Amino acid sequence: MSLFFNKKSEAPKPACSCSGGCSTPAESGDTGRMVKVLGGGCAKCNQLEEAAKAAMIELGLTPEVDHITDFSQIAAYGVMTTPALVVNRKVVCYGRVPGKDEVKDLIRKGME
Repeated sequence: MSLFFNKKSEAPKPACSCSGGCSTPAESGDTGRMVKVLGGGCAKCNQLEEAAKAAMIELGLTPEVDHITDFSQIAAYGVMTTPALVVNRKVVCYGRVPGKDEVKDLIRKGME
């Protein structure tokens, strides 16, 4: 009888529902919203969230913005400096707070 044995290793399960065929970060409870703000909830992150909502209103979009504060989910996007703006699951800006007009341009380009 052996005290130590090799445990049968299992293949890692994909974090998303596409069986591992995607290259986008998976989020638990992803609402599918187009615009996300990544950050811990500091004043700059909140400022970016408000700029994103204002920009979406001006673009005629519903101002629904997810604010991701879980640092493991933030790191899954490859972001190490917050705040960050994500449009259609792609990081378009990080480490600073762009103005409303720049956010409008980033959202417009991200929708193309």
